[in-house]
Amino acid sequence: MRIDTPGCFNKMIKLSDLTTAPDFIKSDTKFLCKMGSHAYGINGPSSDIDIYGFCVPPIEYLLPNTAGHIEGFGRQQNNFEQFQVDHIEELYDVSIYNITKFLHLCMDNNPNMIDCLFVPDDCILYKSEIADLILKNKKLFLHKGCYFRFMGYAESQWKKIRNKNPVGKRKIVVDTYGFDLKYASHLYRLANECEQILRTGDLNLRQSQSQMLLIRKGKVSLTELEKWFNEKKLELKQLYETSTLQHSPDQKKIKDILIQCLEMKFGSLKQFTFKEE
Repeated sequence: MRIDTPGCFNKMIKLSDLTTAPDFIKSDTKFLCKMGSHAYGINGPSSDIDIYGFCVPPIEYLLPNTAGHIEGFGRQQNNFEQFQVDHIEELYDVSIYNITKFLHLCMDNNPNMIDCLFVPDDCILYKSEIADLILKNKKLFLHKGCYFRFMGYAESQWKKIRNKNPVGKRKIVVDTYGFDLKYASHLYRLANECEQILRTGDLNLRQSQSQMLLIRKGKVSLTELEKWFNEKKLELKQLYETSTLQHSPDQKKIKDILIQCLEMKFGSLKQFTFKEE
């Protein structure tokens, strides 16, 4: 895997595979990590590699008034939230977010995004000083709202286990074991991560590794999984009520971190007035 972009990527994909990316993706991506099975320690030789990250677009994308833009008047400025390209070399799926979108999703405890802040060191492909600042404050993003986000995702995995019609290799697995082992392992992981956050205010993405591997190998029956999930839902509902974790994110502190990140890139923003949260 090769990354050949000036000033930021040091391990990645051929630049020719990013021809549709805005130029600032290639020059101002500040964080890249491996997610999916690699982050959870359950990858195999044929596992896809999901790469997530964030960039800092030009300041006019972040503060439109700096370019003289008046919202609602004239031709509207293009926005940028995310760049995504899949199946590079039939192996890599890449998603790179605008830093503001990335931090907003993390603040919302979106399971796909908050996990990026807690990936093991061996899954970090690149991090800048801006990324370091965010990672040092990662626990600040965790709050009791994780219960609704993670368990909502877990319920969606349960429905897919029972109702989604698989194709290809997934169909072979379902025909062999009677249910989709990948969705089952994610169900277990999501509930476990929710419990970790509510109990400890921290997150270890590989805490569920051994059990997820057992599920992936078909060593856990659907009946066992259903019983476990029903019991875990009751346990987590009670844990939500008793957890001492902050009820909601401290949006002001996170916004201050975002502003610090932008000032690391663009210099002082004191000339701008930011609404107090």
